[in-house]
Amino acid sequence: MKQRTLGKQGLTASAIGYGGMGITFAYGPGDEEGGANAIRRAYELGVTFFDTAELYGFGANEKLFGKVVKGFRDEIVVATKFGYMPDFSLNSRPEHIREVTENSLRYLQTDVIDVLYQHRVDPEVPIEDVAGTVGELIQEGKVRYLGLSEAGVTTIRRAHAVQPVSVLQTEYSLFERDVEQLFPVLDELGIGFVPYSPLGRGFLTGTAQPASTYDASDMRSYDPRWQPSNFEKNVAAVDELKVLAETKGATVAQLALAWLLAQGEHIVPIPGTRSVARVEENTATVDLDLTPADLNRIAEILPAGGYGARYIDAHLPTWD
Repeated sequence: MKQRTLGKQGLTASAIGYGGMGITFAYGPGDEEGGANAIRRAYELGVTFFDTAELYGFGANEKLFGKVVKGFRDEIVVATKFGYMPDFSLNSRPEHIREVTENSLRYLQTDVIDVLYQHRVDPEVPIEDVAGTVGELIQEGKVRYLGLSEAGVTTIRRAHAVQPVSVLQTEYSLFERDVEQLFPVLDELGIGFVPYSPLGRGFLTGTAQPASTYDASDMRSYDPRWQPSNFEKNVAAVDELKVLAETKGATVAQLALAWLLAQGEHIVPIPGTRSVARVEENTATVDLDLTPADLNRIAEILPAGGYGARYIDAHLPTWD
């Protein structure tokens, strides 16, 4: 497995990571056994970057990771996040960050968290207080690196001035491109980038079904990209991507991940799955090279992303 560097503070990871959210959260009924098998297979194939969060079941996801990776914990990077309450309100107050960190250390069965992200920017808490608290945890040896998620330029700069930010995590895929406007500041400050939902929440696997076919607890049942008119346009685009992928001896998912890797050496996508076969497919992407002609064809198919908004409401980052 090829390795990449995230940020200037020493964080390195496999070029393809693994995102654990879907094991217990947001994609219908959970599947801990499938998720555990997927995590183990990812490790066997050289994946060293594993992502979880307090929000993904408020302990359930982290506990699963803790059990599964216990035997190889020292060989991997584990990232988790703070910032949500059970009612989905935000809370990044310093005392809460410390409480969540202690919980995460216990759930993950570890004495240090490699990357601790603020899951979402909390407008009620100055980012300097957040970065300062994580900085203290780093000094105490409980955390190694600070990460931010869905943060904008001003927030990134203010946090970085207090405690260097190693990595930003934000949705990014062939379907979602808005975050590209932040790349200049990431390059300037030397911050790595971790795209979540790199396969468009599963649409870019080529297996998307109409929204009505998904369980009500599955976000795809109400995701705008799965709604009538958007859905058909997105399916047509994926079909065109499949044609290109087949000329490369690849799947559309591999093409989508290879496109992300081609956007910069500082990028490590974290596709999530409960399927061992999908893990094998995703990790094989590191051997897929795209030519300028391939990238141009992808740009013709999806010049500005997919059809439909990211979320059902207008609660989107301002990137300021």
